[in-house]
Amino acid sequence: MRTFILFLSLFLSAAPVFSQSHAEVVAQQGDGIYLLLRRHGLEPAEHLRTFIELNQDNLGQDNSLYAGRSYLLPASSGGNAAVSKPAKAAPAVLIEPLFGKAYERVEIKDNQLQGTVYYLLAGHGGPDPGAIGKYGPYELSEDEYAYDVTIRLARRLMEHGATVYMIIQDPDDGIRDENILKMDRDEVSYFEKQVPHGQVQRLRSRVADVNRLYLKHNGVHQRMIAVHIDSRSEGQNIDVFFYHHENSSDGMALAQRIHEVFDTKYNRYQPNRSYFGTVTTRSSLYVVKYSHPPTVFVELGNIRSEKDQRRFVIPNNRQALANWLCEGIIADYKSSK
Repeated sequence: MRTFILFLSLFLSAAPVFSQSHAEVVAQQGDGIYLLLRRHGLEPAEHLRTFIELNQDNLGQDNSLYAGRSYLLPASSGGNAAVSKPAKAAPAVLIEPLFGKAYERVEIKDNQLQGTVYYLLAGHGGPDPGAIGKYGPYELSEDEYAYDVTIRLARRLMEHGATVYMIIQDPDDGIRDENILKMDRDEVSYFEKQVPHGQVQRLRSRVADVNRLYLKHNGVHQRMIAVHIDSRSEGQNIDVFFYHHENSSDGMALAQRIHEVFDTKYNRYQPNRSYFGTVTTRSSLYVVKYSHPPTVFVELGNIRSEKDQRRFVIPNNRQALANWLCEGIIADYKSSK
């Protein structure tokens, strides 16, 4: 099942709908309320409640939109109609089933990333588990841990108003709080496609999905984050490091901002050790070379190192990685304005 992060459902306090003329627009495939409103120059924070009231008989489950159907748009606040506002608006809440029952309710905390679009690509998936590490009697697969960090990052970005696409999705897993994440092979690509068996085909498929969506959002702030876990000689621990394309100044800036956050966090929480994570170019990586949005390729550590394993086996550490990535992304967007 394809899920478009961010736009599935909104639970807001009711507001009166005033008698006036409303433009009628047709929802496109993949549209949700946020995307539809923004495409027509309307701020969701201002117009969501009215949109739902206007179209309540034409909405699907959890206030989803039907592709091909017509919807009425709220009148722009620049018009002549006087609208009384409630003294205190209820917080916008999204319901995103991809996050799982425990985490599907997402409260929008602020609009720091409003108007931005992020493509999140968890490494490997489907028939390809990626690197494998041993953790006592258990096997750890790269794709499961990279996915959990990535989907946690998606949720954090949504809390700040971003439009987020999970390019690889597992509709059964959600965000998981276990140490040992069970391996499976049921991940799918964004446009409801099975993940191809061949490595080149897999890379082409996910890059094609990103580039197709990139064209749809032409003209807005767009970035891609690819999340992986390295596999080096057993016992070699490495810090989180970042790759970007040599000709992408935006990709380099994003990588540097995230790196700065990680450096600061390590100095604060582990003051007795230095942080050796780096920002370097690696233009030959397929997703870095061929993806249209500026891209940062993240390696979270060595899945075969006992020290590095603690970085992503412990759920709170996976959340910390997502939080720090999000903090760097916000810093990058603020610096780009």
